[in-house]
Amino acid sequence: MKTARLALRAVLAAALSVSFHAAVAQDAAKGEFKPEVGQAGKDVVWVPTPQSLVDLMLDTAKVTAKDFVMDLGSGDGRTVITAAKRGATAVGIEYNPNMVAVAQKAAKAAGVEGKATFMKADLFETDLSKATVITMFLLNDINMKLRPRILDLKPGTRIVSNTFRMGDWEPDLEVAATKDCPNYCTAFYWLVPAKVGGSWTLEGGKLELKQEFQKLSGALRDAAISNAKMRGSEIVFTVGGTTYTGRVSLASMEGTTSAGGKWKATRN
Repeated sequence: MKTARLALRAVLAAALSVSFHAAVAQDAAKGEFKPEVGQAGKDVVWVPTPQSLVDLMLDTAKVTAKDFVMDLGSGDGRTVITAAKRGATAVGIEYNPNMVAVAQKAAKAAGVEGKATFMKADLFETDLSKATVITMFLLNDINMKLRPRILDLKPGTRIVSNTFRMGDWEPDLEVAATKDCPNYCTAFYWLVPAKVGGSWTLEGGKLELKQEFQKLSGALRDAAISNAKMRGSEIVFTVGGTTYTGRVSLASMEGTTSAGGKWKATRN
């Protein structure tokens, strides 16, 4: 059933997108616009994220007033407005100018227009580098097109997607809304990992790392490492019964070991 719903959504996106610009022009000419579930969009049809999942997505990303949240395909603005109510600076990226107007009106009614703003823009042409949190409800293929840009963002940037994944980049967490959510109730969460693949020098020896997204393999002084992964800019791996934890900063990393020692490595 879930697969069928996702396939139907993709079909609707392809079928209705051809009428998107004509619909926008017609609404503008009438001087009125009322969002409808399933209406055509540039890349996807519009289906609003249930509010319970909006809350859960922002909870999972631990959004606070210190965050800069960007919602890709912001629709009626509910995710941006909810983030702004938590004190975050939040920006919605939406291609349909009528939806932008709807969202702006809703933000003003909610009293958060100073924190919640909306841009009529193409998400593929938008600078995402300021975001500490990115939320989205798109499609698998669109997520995959965005994935290279997302992986180039600052390590530790938090990504939350409603329903749709990013190929073989496994999520760090999967959560589901269990109340007041009729459909599209699952969210996937990723932390952008620092790029550490390659050769490092550590205490006179070599640390060789192979990286596949947040997962690591390799060897330290020819001894294979295990339980190795990235969590944003944080690294952890075990070798010879000793666990190394640390933080990556540009071309160096340093931290502590489970034996009580300290370690530091530099990229070769």
